[in-house]
Amino acid sequence: MEKLGIFNQLEIVNQQAPIVHSITNLVVMNTTANALLAIGASPIMAHAQEEIVEIIGISNALVINIGTLSNTWAEVMVVAAQTANEKQRPWVLDPVGAGISAFRNASLQRLLNLKPTVIRANASEIQALADFNLSNTKGVDSASRSDEALTAAKILNKTYGSIVCISGEVDYIVSHNTIVEVHNGHAMQTKVTGMGCTATAMIAAFLGTGNNYQQQAVAAVAILSLAGELAAGIAKGPGTLQLHLYDVLYNLSKADIIDNLNLVHYAY
Repeated sequence: MEKLGIFNQLEIVNQQAPIVHSITNLVVMNTTANALLAIGASPIMAHAQEEIVEIIGISNALVINIGTLSNTWAEVMVVAAQTANEKQRPWVLDPVGAGISAFRNASLQRLLNLKPTVIRANASEIQALADFNLSNTKGVDSASRSDEALTAAKILNKTYGSIVCISGEVDYIVSHNTIVEVHNGHAMQTKVTGMGCTATAMIAAFLGTGNNYQQQAVAAVAILSLAGELAAGIAKGPGTLQLHLYDVLYNLSKADIIDNLNLVHYAY
């Protein structure tokens, strides 16, 4: 995907202001909502099963993030995914902590069977979803490099048809015999909670503007990775990184993208 195309995708998000229904974890609600607002999207954070069908009906995309999972939320998430499929809304699965408990794994299998449009996770979580190294997770952090999850990502893509985004030092987007690498971002982002969850929410926002899902997923991952790198360049630490991240997302220009974005794409 060309850099200009990525900027154009960001412009479309800003112009269309897609509504993103986020069933997400309690730790990151504020973080992800602010990031969505910064790029021009409109977040809804609702979890009651009684209103799920109606809210998805007015939304452009759905996020399902299992970070703070419970029995009630697990059922809501299944209903939400089923409804999104029925209403032909794209949805993104963030399998936070995949592999750390039988309950979490069983809940994730139910969601995987509903074939998410995109799966976005760190390397250990992607490996756990594909039944690799189930004991090698590190809570919600990754115990593996992102490139070590490429085989697992290919399996998930083939099995469920989902585009798979692996977050890490290098971000990978795996889809339909194509891999895109994003060589941006900064290590300081690992010191701020919710950066991966923010990527998930942004992917949903981009998906909510059309049906070229592979290009939209690439654009979302690339935009956040670049914004993190640029914000880290002016931040004094994790606290100001988050502060500057919203400002960079809000002000990101065509020149910023063309001059700084580092992408590699190839067939496999």
